[in-house]
Amino acid sequence: MGKSQETFNKKDVRNKKEKKRKEKEKKRLARKENEKRGSLDDMIAYVDENGMITSTPPDPTKKKDIKLEDIETSISKRKTTEKADPIRKGTVTFFNGSKGFGFIRDSETQESVFVHVNNLLGQINEGNIVSFEKVKGPKGPVAMQVKLFE
Repeated sequence: MGKSQETFNKKDVRNKKEKKRKEKEKKRLARKENEKRGSLDDMIAYVDENGMITSTPPDPTKKKDIKLEDIETSISKRKTTEKADPIRKGTVTFFNGSKGFGFIRDSETQESVFVHVNNLLGQINEGNIVSFEKVKGPKGPVAMQVKLFE
């Protein structure tokens, strides 16, 4: 088939492809031209004394000497406080002897602390005042070494 038998639509598609190819060639040549003009010095950016990005190098006369001891690289150390007494006091709010667990209400913080039968040093019942050590367990605070308060 010769070009004389091309339909209008086929001619239109061919013309659009040709136009797109020429535009792509122009862009490629423009990029190549820009590469020649650009240099490493054009791409360097500087930070001034206020922390702003500029294209001019910093003035060496404005340079400040900073002592190494003045630089803080971590959070400040907290003042050591006295450790709270690990032995706590509380009231047994719930205890199920057949299942082997219960809860103690801490008398200072009013926090509910889980207690297991393996951590008991004696027999306890609901309403008893007990002393215990509070430790962090996988699901929250756990009472260890629970015994009746005397």
